[in-house]
Amino acid sequence: MMAQLHQTTTSLCCCREPLPDSGAGCVGGSSWPPEGPGPGSPRRPLVDVASASNFSCFQLRHFHLDLRVNFAVKEISGWLVLDLIPVQPGVHTLVLDSHPSLLIHAIDCKIPGSRQDEPVSLTYRVDPFTDYGSSLNIILPPGAVTPGRLVQITIRYTTTDGPAIWWLDSDLTCGQTRPLVFTQGHSVCNRSFFPCFDSPAVKSSYTATVRVPDGFTALMSATRSSYSRPDRVFQFSMESPVPSYLVALVAGELQHVDVGPRSRVWAEPCLLSCAVQKLGGSVERWLGVAEQLFGPYLWGRCDIVFLPPSFPIVAMENPCLTFIIASILESSEFLLIDVVHEIAHGWFGNAVTNATWEEMWLSEGLATYAQRRITTEAYGEAFTCLETAVRLDALHRQLRLLGDNNPVSKLQVQFEPGVNPSSLMNLFTYEKGFCFVSYLSLLSGDVRRFDCFLRDYISQFKFKSVVARDLIDLFLVCFPELQDSAHREGLEFERWLSGCGPPLYEPDLSAGGALIQPVHDLCDLWSSDAPNLQTLTTFDLSAWSTFQIVLFLDRMLDHAPLSHV
Repeated sequence: MMAQLHQTTTSLCCCREPLPDSGAGCVGGSSWPPEGPGPGSPRRPLVDVASASNFSCFQLRHFHLDLRVNFAVKEISGWLVLDLIPVQPGVHTLVLDSHPSLLIHAIDCKIPGSRQDEPVSLTYRVDPFTDYGSSLNIILPPGAVTPGRLVQITIRYTTTDGPAIWWLDSDLTCGQTRPLVFTQGHSVCNRSFFPCFDSPAVKSSYTATVRVPDGFTALMSATRSSYSRPDRVFQFSMESPVPSYLVALVAGELQHVDVGPRSRVWAEPCLLSCAVQKLGGSVERWLGVAEQLFGPYLWGRCDIVFLPPSFPIVAMENPCLTFIIASILESSEFLLIDVVHEIAHGWFGNAVTNATWEEMWLSEGLATYAQRRITTEAYGEAFTCLETAVRLDALHRQLRLLGDNNPVSKLQVQFEPGVNPSSLMNLFTYEKGFCFVSYLSLLSGDVRRFDCFLRDYISQFKFKSVVARDLIDLFLVCFPELQDSAHREGLEFERWLSGCGPPLYEPDLSAGGALIQPVHDLCDLWSSDAPNLQTLTTFDLSAWSTFQIVLFLDRMLDHAPLSHV
C-alpha cells in the first residue's frame, strides 16, 4: 500500500564489510529445516490484539459472499457463508470481528454430512471491542464442534455507514454521471464490510456473488470473474488464500482496456484513455522484471482500477486488482513508482503476509526494497537512488519532528489493545524497513545472491503469514557463514527490530550522483547569503525530473528562512 507519505546516512552499526560471494547460484547449503519452529513452519500468533476473534480455535477453509449493492439507500445486503474446521476441542463459541455499522439479521449453522438437513438457527450477541470494531459472539450448538469436522456458518446482514465502504454520489466521481462505491479494508476496516477473522494471520480462499443495478460494473480482488447480463450478477472467485483486508469491491460506471496479456486498466470512461496512455505496455514490462528477480507472479491477473480523488490513500495492493487514485496520473514518475510498488506487493505482502500489524514492515519494507530492485533493473541505479533520496530525506524530517526516542520509529511496534493499527502506518514502516532489508542484502555479500534468497523466501512461505523471526531464521539458514558466534555478535537484529531512532544502516546512493548533485548545488547556491544570479541561470529546471524538483523543494524547506527571499 502506498500511503500519502511525502513527508545524514548513519554508519553501519557492526562495521561489517560485505561478505565475499560464496557462489553464483541460489542461496542455501545447510541442514533443512532447522530444529524447532522456523523456516519450515511459520510462527502463527495465537492472539492478535487488533482482533476480537478466536481465530486460533478454527481453520477458515473458505468463505462465500452473496451481496446486493443498493445505491439508493447506500447499503450492501446479503449473506456470508463460512466453512470452518474446529482445531480445538471444547470450543462452544465462535467469535468474529464485526462493527457497529453491520446489522446482523440471522445466523445459522449446518454440518455437511450430518443427519440434520435443515440449518440450525444460532443465538448471538454483539459486544463492544474498540472504537474500530466490535465482537460478534455466536453460540454453537452442542456437539457441533468436533475437531477436524467441517461446520458451515451463514450470517445474514446489511452494511450501513462503516469505515470500509465509501459511497460517492455522482457529483463526487470523475465523470459525474453515476454514483460509485468502493471498499478499503486495510488495516482493520473490512470487519465493517463482512464479519470475519480480521487478522492478517488468517488466510483463505473466497467466492462472491454481487448484484448491481443496470449500467454498473462490479469488480473484486479475485483470480476469476464472470457476468450474467440478464440477471446483472457478477461472480468472483479468489482461488488463493488471502487475509480479510485484501478482499476488495468496487462498483460504478467502469470500462476497461487491455494493456497486456494479463493486465487491463479500469476507469470511468472520461479517465480511461488518459490512464491507458500513461501506462501503455509498462505493466507487463514491470511484471516481467519482477518475475526475473523474485520468481513467478502468483495471482494470474494484474489489473488496475483508477478511483476518484476521494480514494483515501494513494494506492492499495488488492490481489489481481490494484486500486489507485486517479490524481496520480498528473505525474508519470509517481505513477510509475506507485504501480511498481503495488506490483511488488504481489510477492511481499500478498503472497507472504505479516502475521500481525505490529510488523507491517514485513509487507511494506520488503515491498519497497523489491520496488527499488525492479526500478533499478528497468531504469537504472541513478533513477532509483534519486527516488530513495527523496524518501529517506522525508524519513529524517519525520524523525526530527518526533525525536529519536519515539516508539513509532520501531520496526516492531508493540501497541496496546484499542490502538488502531492504521495509526501506526508511517515512513518507518516503509523506509526503515527498506533499510533493514538493504542491510540483509549487504550481509549476503551480493545483491543477486540476495535476490535468490528472496525467491526462496517466497517459495517457502507463499500464501502464509509470517513474523520477523521467520524471515531472519531463513536468512541465517540460507547464509550459514553468518551463523557462527563471531559473525552473529555484530548483526544486531534485535536492535534493528525493537530499537527507536534512525536506521542503523542506509544504502549507498552515490550511483545517483548525476541526478542528485545538481540538486545539492542549487540548494547550496540558494542558501548562500548572496546567491550569484548569473550562476542561477545556468540551472535548467525544465529539464529536471519530478523527483529532482521535489528533492530541491524539500531541502530548501529544511533550511532556515532565507534572508534574501
